[in-house]
Amino acid sequence: MNPVIGLSLGRVAVGTVALANPDLAAKLFQLDPATNPQLPYLTRLFGSREIALGLITLLARDKSRRNLVLAGILVDGADAATGYLAMQEGTVSKRTALTLIVPAVGAIGSGISGLFRR
Repeated sequence: MNPVIGLSLGRVAVGTVALANPDLAAKLFQLDPATNPQLPYLTRLFGSREIALGLITLLARDKSRRNLVLAGILVDGADAATGYLAMQEGTVSKRTALTLIVPAVGAIGSGISGLFRR
């Protein structure tokens, strides 16, 4: 499968879970919605962003798609950095940080791979 299409479909899937069931999404990322009542709100924000970015990338063509992939790489880089900063600040454990960082880095790799695919 084309990495851009796979990444975009993955964004839509993850975003849909986050939007429809933010507690489940938080638990998948090893975050605790019980101790943070604002977490479902933030998880839904994340979900709507992922759905929008995934769908618009799927619909775009040529240079527009390339630009959206680049934007996605920046977003995923920010997500990875945020996971790292949370670990450094002690707001998440190293294990939890890895569940936040590794998918973001994987998405960066898929995006880069998709940019160079002919």
